[in-house]
Amino acid sequence: MTLADGDFVRVPLGRREVNGVVWGAASAIVQESKLKDVLAKLAPPSLGHDFRRFIDWVAAYTVSPPGAVLKMAMSVPAALEPPKPLVVYGLNPTPPDINMTSARQRVIDVLKDGQPPRPGAELARAAAVGTFVVSGLLKAGVLLSLETLPNHDVAMPDGAHVGPRLSPDQEGLGVTLAGDVIKGGFTATLLDGVPGSGKTEVYFQAVAETLKQGRQALVLLPEIALSAQWLDRFERRFGAAPQLWHSDLTPARRRDTWRAVSEGRAGVVVGARSALFLPFHDLALIVVDEEHEGAFKQEEGVIYNARDMAVVRAHLSNIPIVLASATPSLESVTNAQAGRYRLLHLPERHGGAQLPDISLIDMRGEAPSAGHWISPALVDQLKQTFAAGEQAMLFLNRRGYAPLTLCRTCGHRFACPNCTTWLVTHRRGAGRMQCHHCGYATPMPDKCPACEKETLAACGPGVERLAEEVAELFPDIRTDIAASDSIAGPKAAAELVARIEAHDVDLIIGTQIVAKGYHFPMLTLVGVVDADLGLSGGDLRAAERTYQLLYQVAGRAGRAQRPGRVALQTYMPDHPVMQALLSGQREQFIEIEAGARKQADMPPFSRLAALIVSGPFEAEVDKVAVQLGRAAPNFKDVMILGPAVAALAKIRGRHRRRFLVRAPKQVDIQALITAWMAASPVAGKVRIQVDIDPYSFL
Repeated sequence: MTLADGDFVRVPLGRREVNGVVWGAASAIVQESKLKDVLAKLAPPSLGHDFRRFIDWVAAYTVSPPGAVLKMAMSVPAALEPPKPLVVYGLNPTPPDINMTSARQRVIDVLKDGQPPRPGAELARAAAVGTFVVSGLLKAGVLLSLETLPNHDVAMPDGAHVGPRLSPDQEGLGVTLAGDVIKGGFTATLLDGVPGSGKTEVYFQAVAETLKQGRQALVLLPEIALSAQWLDRFERRFGAAPQLWHSDLTPARRRDTWRAVSEGRAGVVVGARSALFLPFHDLALIVVDEEHEGAFKQEEGVIYNARDMAVVRAHLSNIPIVLASATPSLESVTNAQAGRYRLLHLPERHGGAQLPDISLIDMRGEAPSAGHWISPALVDQLKQTFAAGEQAMLFLNRRGYAPLTLCRTCGHRFACPNCTTWLVTHRRGAGRMQCHHCGYATPMPDKCPACEKETLAACGPGVERLAEEVAELFPDIRTDIAASDSIAGPKAAAELVARIEAHDVDLIIGTQIVAKGYHFPMLTLVGVVDADLGLSGGDLRAAERTYQLLYQVAGRAGRAQRPGRVALQTYMPDHPVMQALLSGQREQFIEIEAGARKQADMPPFSRLAALIVSGPFEAEVDKVAVQLGRAAPNFKDVMILGPAVAALAKIRGRHRRRFLVRAPKQVDIQALITAWMAASPVAGKVRIQVDIDPYSFL
């Protein structure tokens, strides 16, 4: 058996047989008596040199075992096996004489005149007969049973397909990005444009050029399962749908897509962050849309930021990458200012549409009555919108009915038994209380389990409670809730979009999943119920994230010829985030935020890493955390905080302690952490996770 670097193989490991990849020359001498033969070379094309370098790079950067990173590239074991042959039935060129019936004749008619053989069930449907008729013809010798490989050809998008007419600004930037594909080589471009400016059509020009060259493009979206409008736009632009990659795909679809990608039969793949680890045959372009989104951060297993790793993959593969956003991350803005990224800007909405007017509703003077959450000023704006026959959106980034339920008599609060979080009340459907961290759920009780009084009270609003209030205020309007609980996947998302586009919905009540990417011509009012929600807590990106989220959700209003309005309910109207949104001075806000981070010596002007010690037994976790703390290295300008009880002290039954490391950018923080962990080995069921560049501080 002849093997080369990158080949997929099956090998013996102890008493098991496992799949792996030939990585290169051995790094150590092994006694010949301990060597075992490779059992088989597997069917897929070899992993290319650049992709193997990328896997090694990600492993080193995230302080993860290379095998754990490789496993993400081998996430579909069935794709490593050769396709199972398909049994089909064709006509015998020399059939015997048999008693012919009309049903038998219909089967023969389907296959005559050189028609290709078909599977039995398909043949029976085409002839409008039962499968027993096909079986009888096979037994009689009129049909022959054949084996063939299944046809998994996919419709290829057409790069030459005529697209929409672009504005001069869009056309110019599109030519620039397409030129990068033509020239080849690594370039990193930050495509910055206001909501509705047509950033998608601009980077579609680069995708089109990639298809013309017969090569492959990858587009990463933060919520691929909820991107129905984006997918429709793609199909109109290129005449065929892209290949999708996300968690809702069936196992068979994942297998077929993985194979199509590795064999070069998939021209464009659109996927969530895990699509970055697909084994492309000839990748020529990467696009990261909504590059600022926190959804690109993987928080479990190998912890990585897909946006940053996408830049690395493009660099190692020597191809262009485009990062697109209406609210670029401070990290990307800083890279553009330093000249590491090229900046392309679209300052105006496409087609003459105007940005919405933004106003602040000071809830200190405009508060609604007790138990209500929509201010009188916002109610008036909703009345005007509905009277004009237009649509509105109320935005509240809280799922369910209420984030907390307690007993008015004894103060009992309903908490998750597996996590240190309150249970969120959901009243729609059967009614339940649920933990949004581990998934634990329990039916809603009628009385308090502690004092057995029927004095339970829901505290604070979620989108379901907001819908209840809207029903009281506007009983005749048509309302739909858009949250991850009600939109379970691509089909549900597409159905909701269709209802809104058909104006079968007057008011959308939504969480952050409706904050980006959607275009509804009749939507002219966006009301943010709790604009201050994201500003609390110790997250260093709290202000930036809140600004991005509110700016994006504001961008849903007035995207066609009708002017839009945005009303932000806030108890902090003087906060820099609120003032930046009100004035439209985004650059000034970025400058202020960057100055505050620089003064505090925080990213992107320094480096952070987190170590999370977790385990099922609190005493064991504390013991390991203390040992790790004692072994902490002492380097100049490197600050190590901890161990401290995590903000979420327990998740999924595992107790958690955290360390936070801050270091200058020139420090090799991975080498520091690797040496530190080696000096304090872990035993038992305790686990240490490393999070380089943390986004979550829980």
